[in-house]
Amino acid sequence: MSERVNVTVDGIAVEVEPGTTILQACEAAGVEIPRFCYHERLSVAGNCRMCLVEVEKAPKPVASCAMPVAPDMVVNTQSESVKSAREGVMEFLLINHPLDCPICDQGGECDLQDQALGYGVDSSRFEDNKRAVEEKEMGPLVKTVMTRCIHCTRCVRFATEVAGVPEIGAIGRGEDMEITTYLEASLESEMSGNVIDLCPVGALTSKPYAFTARPWELRKTETIDAMDAVGSNIRVDVRGREVMRILPRDHDAVNEEWLSDKSRFVWDGLNTQRLDKPYLRVEGKLQATDWQRAFDAIATRLEAGAGQVAALAGDLVCTEGQFALKSLMEKLGSPHLDCRQDGAKLSGPRANYLFNTGIAGIEDADALLLIGTNPRLEAAVLNARIRKAWLAGHFPIAAIGQPSDLTYDAEFIGAGPQTLKELVDGKHGFAEVLAKAERPMLILGQGALAREDGAGIFAQALALAEKTGMISDGWNGFNVLHTAAGRVGGMDVGFLPGEDGRDRDGIIEGCKSGDISTVILYGADEIDRAELGDAFVIYVGSHGDRGAHGADVILPAAAYTEKQAIYVNTEGRAQMTERAAFPPGDAREDWKIFRALSDRLGVTLEFDTVDTLRTAMFEHAPQLARLDELVPAGSPETPVAALPDLDEAGFAPVITDYYFTNPVARASATMAACAEARRTRAKAVGGTGTDG
Repeated sequence: MSERVNVTVDGIAVEVEPGTTILQACEAAGVEIPRFCYHERLSVAGNCRMCLVEVEKAPKPVASCAMPVAPDMVVNTQSESVKSAREGVMEFLLINHPLDCPICDQGGECDLQDQALGYGVDSSRFEDNKRAVEEKEMGPLVKTVMTRCIHCTRCVRFATEVAGVPEIGAIGRGEDMEITTYLEASLESEMSGNVIDLCPVGALTSKPYAFTARPWELRKTETIDAMDAVGSNIRVDVRGREVMRILPRDHDAVNEEWLSDKSRFVWDGLNTQRLDKPYLRVEGKLQATDWQRAFDAIATRLEAGAGQVAALAGDLVCTEGQFALKSLMEKLGSPHLDCRQDGAKLSGPRANYLFNTGIAGIEDADALLLIGTNPRLEAAVLNARIRKAWLAGHFPIAAIGQPSDLTYDAEFIGAGPQTLKELVDGKHGFAEVLAKAERPMLILGQGALAREDGAGIFAQALALAEKTGMISDGWNGFNVLHTAAGRVGGMDVGFLPGEDGRDRDGIIEGCKSGDISTVILYGADEIDRAELGDAFVIYVGSHGDRGAHGADVILPAAAYTEKQAIYVNTEGRAQMTERAAFPPGDAREDWKIFRALSDRLGVTLEFDTVDTLRTAMFEHAPQLARLDELVPAGSPETPVAALPDLDEAGFAPVITDYYFTNPVARASATMAACAEARRTRAKAVGGTGTDG
């Protein structure tokens, strides 16, 4: 290990690693350095010059963001020359910046405003006309006021380096330089909204949020996202009872500081098409009712005993709700329940269905195989982590499935199970790449698992992992990538078929045959009502989507921003959401609905508070009590059951429209605008709009 370097900053002695920049050394000493272009997760540009400091024996102030420290370096950040240099830089940056703070959406959250007050002067020597720049069209999400732009190039570097979609660049020179998208096309990235956070001057702002609220009007709640299985840490801003925006929070092990566009801009879907009262189907039409009548209708149906009851859990449901419903099903004596709404063939020990390396562990791997997954659409933030590892070098990537633009170089070596079998048999060259790697990994997606031969594909993938040394002491490179926020939590609490119980496909078949007469759809909106035959359907959920449209009884529930609940992400990390707003109307938290229903059915559940529910849940799944921890899950195991023959058909994508994957997204006007913009661009270039 290299010896640490001694540096003195404003008389404070610090020790830092070799290669540390002066700016980082100053921060280690507790000294604030103003900056605009510098960002710790982007490459160094060194073009704003706001971070100038004085270094002993240097002839002039130096840009601290771009210069590494040297042994025994003495840095002064408070000298008159530094103060004068910063004032000059600030005056220069503000030459063309309009004085439109009162109407700027960045008002109250503007880095330029704060730093101008702290390090600038109260006057300007510039007396000529200010430059004006035409606005750019960047799509439905990003609003531009390019006259404010100071050319820090944060947006350019993010698009190129993190998002992997180099669509933003600079044209012109000098004062004619402008930041724009190439051919003034809309941004085609699932991560484009992050440029809004990165822009320090309000040149790029949120188009859906524009002129709707000021930051001091909003109540801010730190919570967890549920639009995919990454479990991104977010902040939900609410005015009154209405969600106004969603922003990312830092979590280095999960989402760093990034957020996918769907997670960021879906907030308007939380305010529309909401279920706010119970409904009962009378003479073929849904009519509003009250809780008592809805429960009475369910009780009458179940007491008739015309068949068995089954339950299916959807993608956005919380762990507490699934545990409560499972407990109710046990009281009713039914083993027919499944949280795998897509029919994924996953079972066995916990390591069988987790992203075992952890999301941050992607950066430690040195070879990757993607099987039946498009992480760009299924988990955009996780895909950015793969790109980060790829950019670091020496990270070969191969994929089995439908070719698509993943934002990094991946060799598509085949379409389906046959290629996977060739890898297992050692007949494909990439098997040797995996075997030679020190820390190889694979990612098994739902496109490979949600098929009739999913269990067989799982067994083949595990055999490949074992053969190529992916599973060893201190490293488990066998990863399953989920697309549903509630899936891992459901499997953790055992929301799966019991003894002689039917899985998702069995429940549908039972409905068609009449063996199952009643189905509880708990947020399960991806089930075709026609497949359920004449079964009596009870829908418990937050939005009037597909599940509610075909239901006989609707029980309104809370969305993920309206309850304190545990969600478990794809890597098995349990995280707690917090209530940002209250559910609308008569809607209730999920577990309370099942507790009240159990009381009406005469099979009262033992818990009557969320604390007693969690106590029972933690006894069943102790790992859920360890919030924000990665609990070791051991090694995956091949299912004991007989494995089906592999189908020769290629792996189909599980997401065909990134913006419409769940009820909240389908209720969002912003997501609809994004989908339309992508379709329009796809038609213009002759594509399908589904290839990322």
